[in-house]
Order: sequence, then structure tokens, then C-alpha cells
Amino acid sequence: MDLKGFINAKIYASFKPLRVFEGFIVAGDKVAYAGSSVEVKQVVESLGGRIIDLKNKVVLPGFIDSHLHLDSLGLTLVSIDLRGVRSISELKEKLRMYSETTKFKWVIGRGWDQEMLLEKRYPTRLDLDEVVKDKPAVLLRTCGHAAVLNTKALELTGLINYEGKEVEKSTDGYPTGVIYEEAVGIAMAKFAESISIEEYVELLRVAQNHLVSQGVTSIGFMSCSLKSLKALLEMWVRNELKIRVRVYLNPMDNNLNLIETLKSLGLKRGFGGKYLKIMGFKLYADGSLGARTAWLTQPYNDDSSKTGYPAIDPYYLREIAKIIDEAGLQLAIHAIGDRAVEEVLGIYRELNNTRSLRHRIEHVSLLRDDQLLELSNSGAVAVVQPHFIVSDWWADRRLGPSRIKWLYRFKSMIESNVRVAFSTDAPVEPVNPWETVYAAVTRGKYDNLPFYREILHESLDVLEALHSYTYGSAYAIHEEDVLGSLLPGFYADFVVLDKDPLETPDNQLKDIKILETYVGGVKVWRFPSNGA
Repeated sequence: MDLKGFINAKIYASFKPLRVFEGFIVAGDKVAYAGSSVEVKQVVESLGGRIIDLKNKVVLPGFIDSHLHLDSLGLTLVSIDLRGVRSISELKEKLRMYSETTKFKWVIGRGWDQEMLLEKRYPTRLDLDEVVKDKPAVLLRTCGHAAVLNTKALELTGLINYEGKEVEKSTDGYPTGVIYEEAVGIAMAKFAESISIEEYVELLRVAQNHLVSQGVTSIGFMSCSLKSLKALLEMWVRNELKIRVRVYLNPMDNNLNLIETLKSLGLKRGFGGKYLKIMGFKLYADGSLGARTAWLTQPYNDDSSKTGYPAIDPYYLREIAKIIDEAGLQLAIHAIGDRAVEEVLGIYRELNNTRSLRHRIEHVSLLRDDQLLELSNSGAVAVVQPHFIVSDWWADRRLGPSRIKWLYRFKSMIESNVRVAFSTDAPVEPVNPWETVYAAVTRGKYDNLPFYREILHESLDVLEALHSYTYGSAYAIHEEDVLGSLLPGFYADFVVLDKDPLETPDNQLKDIKILETYVGGVKVWRFPSNGA
């Protein structure tokens, strides 16, 4: 068995309670002992193992991003990055440059936000047609719940003849190119058909390399398609997985009912191995605040004609959730608006295994006072994305002064004994965990957030944030006994830092650098590096 001793470090083995050591021993892929450098060195050398001197650096457990989209992240890293685009003309220039070099049959981009555009409107198919006519083009809004297609993409996807609110139409009855929710899913599914399994493997490999460079060692892979699962299995067989992937599938995939498939095979939550496990299913109760498709109890403050809407029929959502629960699989239900949260809490109240299976509510963006206690009593896990606070700088326009205090209530959740897990929803938000920690702690204090004072009371301290990113996220994936800590018996998944986060001013938290990343005691990334 491979034996290593890591010494001369400040090792934060856990955050609640706070446990700090100088060194630890890794036997195989797990921590065998944590204590002083002298003890570690003596034991390891006596057994013929290797000593790694960390030269007084700071060590933390590896970050666990409990909710991201691995395939979309890989695709985003190799497609057009539209984050920060300030005008439609800038968007079109980026589209033109990328379309001339892409190897894909489709032109894909992500990250635009109409609130940041000079024109203060959504881009349209006509804008895209000016640049790309011969290839289908899809540009996703930053949230992923809205997109704009060129005419070629509308035709190939069949959305040009779609009847329903998910495809926006101009006064002449012709699609503008702007689509929402289910229609976005249809477009991306059509794009996925054009990519081979080997191309999917490459996308996942790109995403994985980016994750380890950011210190992320375990993930919850949301909305995993069958094609992505096949690519993951291919990587697993080849021993190419560097991170621990916990999969949450789509219920339907190419007309195949995956819930019934898993049921018929008798597969339950946690089926798999150290690096790859199937956990359950991702469902949607509503959309996003940015696209005004999040389901609210009262109309949007900046558009009184809209309250958002359920992503699927609430009765159908209840029936699917019941089947998944009875099958022993974990539920992860997306709920952003307070009406959607109400619906999910009602579902979880009716299910038999909410507490034991640790069913999850993803985002929980808007949480009323009356819902806080019910969330705590339900036993459900709140999987949140603190960087939304900074990205949703326009949220007070959507919600108005009376509801803004309900937004991203992490402190209230923790104080009410709700289990809270951190994540990024990447590629929606940056993978970098320090940007997430920074947002959770500062709540827009240094980012000119217009409603900062109204939500200041929900700020976390650094210990609470790091606990949620390690133990909290490990709890969400049922692995708090082996992940999220560096105590004996836990996997030796850890990161080496250039600064001590507990001694870093809050305005500098996002500048902390990952120097090395280890998974199972094996170094998978170092800085500066082009690989492990």
C-alpha cells in the first residue's frame, strides 16, 4: 500500500468543529492519521513511506461543488464566452470570430445577459442571421433558461413551428429567435445529436481539468444526459476520472424513461464506485429570475403581467417525485421562486423518504419567513449558489423592496438548522470556489450591489462558508462520512493554498490561489501547470 506523510503545513481538517493539524498520513487513498509533523515523519519513515514537505502552506479538504453541469461546463469552455458582453454588436463580433474557427457543426455560445446590453433588449434571430446563416447558432443566456437561435437553428429544431409561450413571437406571428425553458431543452437536445461519444468524452475531460485547477475534487453532475453518462462510463473504464462524480439524471432521454429503467434494474441511490455514482434525478419546478420564468406568488415588480410559471404541470411533478422516492433514488428539484419552493416543500411533505434520502431543493432563491421553518422540518437539503448574489445585481427590480429580504437566505437557513450545501451551477457561475466564498461572506459589499444593505444580515463568516462547501456538500451527496474532511478514514482529497482564508481580509477572499490539488492522495494539478 502506498504510504505518504504530508508535513509542515497548517491543515484545516474540518471547520465545524475547527480542527487544525501540522501533518497527516495517507495510506492508499485515505487519511490514516492526523497530528504533528514530528509524529507523521517518524511513523512514515519507519514504514518506508514517502515524506512530502508542504513548506508551511495551508491545506483544506477539497471543495465539493454539489450542483453543476459537467457537459455544459466543458462546452462553455470551448465555445463562445459571452459573459460581460455589453452590446449586441459586441455579441455579433464574438459570434463571427468563433463561427469561422469552430469544429462543431453548430455554433454555440453562453453568458449574455440582456440587463447588461447597451440596447436593453434580447438579441434576436435577425441579429444572429446577419453573422451566421449557413450553420445553426444557439446563444444561451447566462442562466441557461433562455436562449436566442438563428433562423437555421429554428428550422433544424422544429421550433419555428412551435406553439406555446416558450417560443417568443413578433407581432407578425413569426418567432423572434428568443426561446425559454422547454424549448431550450429541445434545442440543446438537437445539438447533442450532432456530437459523438468521443467528442463528449473530450468535453468532460476539458471540464474536469478546469475543475481540479480550481480545487474542486467532487461534484454533483446535474441533468446528466444518457450520452454524457456513456462518456463518463468510458472515462471510468479508462481510469481517466480525476474527480468524484455524483450523477443526477434527466427523467426522460430520447423517449427513454430512465426512472423506469433504473427501477427495473433495481438500482438505488449510490450505485457505483469511488469515482462515479448514480444518485437520482434532477427535476424542475420553475425557471429563472433573470428570464422572469421563476414562479412567484405575486407578479414581478418590473412586469406586472408575469408571475413566472411551473416548468411542468405540478400534478405531474408530484407523481414523478413519488415514483423516484419509492424507488429509493434521490430527488434534486430546481425551485427559485417562492411559489415553486412552496410546491416542492408540499411534495416533500407528502413523500415517505424525504429525510432518509435527503431530497434536495436546488437554489431556493426566494424563501418566505413561513417557508423557513417548513424547510427545516422537512429534512430536505438546500443546495445554494452564493455567487448568484453578485450576478443577480438587478434582483431588486424583479422583486421590489418588500421581497428583496427573502433573497438567498443562507444565514437564516443555517440558523434554522437547514442543511446547506454550496455549489456554482457552473457554467452559470464561475467554478472558482473562492468567488463563491467571497460572495457568501461579503454579499455584494464591494460590488456596488444596490440592495446590499437589505440583505447584509444574511452574510456568512468564512468558517460557515467553508463548512457548507465541504461537509455541507458532502452531506447533500450522502458522503459526509468519507468526504469533506481530512480526519482519519476520509478520502485524502485536499487542496494546498497560497493564503490562509481565516486570516485573509474579506475583500481579498476571491484572490486566494490553489497551488495544488490532490484526489485520493494523488496530485492531479499544480500551479503553474498544463496538467497533473
